Amino acid sequence: MASSFLSFSLLFIISLYTADGFLNYMTTRCDFNSTDLKNIEYIRSYYYNKLELLRFSSSVGEYVGYTELGVKNAERFNKDPSKLAQMRGEKERYCLTNVNADYQGALDKSVKPYVRLHSVAPPAGKHPSMLVCSVYDFFPKHIRVSWLRDGQEVTSDVTSTDELADADWFYQIHSHLEYTPRSVQNQNQNQVHSHLEYTPRSVQDQNQVQIVPDPLSPGVHAQVWREDLLCGGARQPERTSGY
Repeated sequence: MASSFLSFSLLFIISLYTADGFLNYMTTRCDFNSTDLKNIEYIRSYYYNKLELLRFSSSVGEYVGYTELGVKNAERFNKDPSKLAQMRGEKERYCLTNVNADYQGALDKSVKPYVRLHSVAPPAGKHPSMLVCSVYDFFPKHIRVSWLRDGQEVTSDVTSTDELADADWFYQIHSHLEYTPRSVQNQNQNQVHSHLEYTPRSVQDQNQVQIVPDPLSPGVHAQVWREDLLCGGARQPERTSGY
């Protein structure tokens, strides 16, 4: 599985109940990319009026101040062996426990993408046609979407979005291919995700694909691989009547 990065923050707020009062709060977070303790960092920060005054980081092992008041408090806290010992133990006590739970509950899981292939009117440019491959509802985030033309990967006239978070742990991505139809031309869209083991097959293999006419572009057929392969493609056949 591709490495993941996730940051958790627990926020504690103390407000001053005056019209022009300032906000004082503390955050505690764990930054990690695996369940290995050496890849986990515990950070506790203290803020006043949105300015970080003081921080303890497990990678440093002591408090560091960022303002005059923060420096004074860092010096005071660092002279307390019991306080430092307690904070240095938080990476294992607090972070490791939660990181293991996160991996068991979510981060070791993966969800198949849903793929939609369709044609759209291209922007003004050198090509008269455009295909869009939209990949929805996948997890984890890392995915690769590519286009194949006559079995060769296409790198020009392709634009793609970043992986876009849906705010529900799932992601989506959209890839656009501008092209000029030929008399016979195959365009496959291939997407690689940690959930999938996929080897591209020819779009001519009718046992593996479902032919879906695209009413927006006569002559262009969307071809969607069977569900367990989860790949989209399109074929521009010779011009005939109808689709």
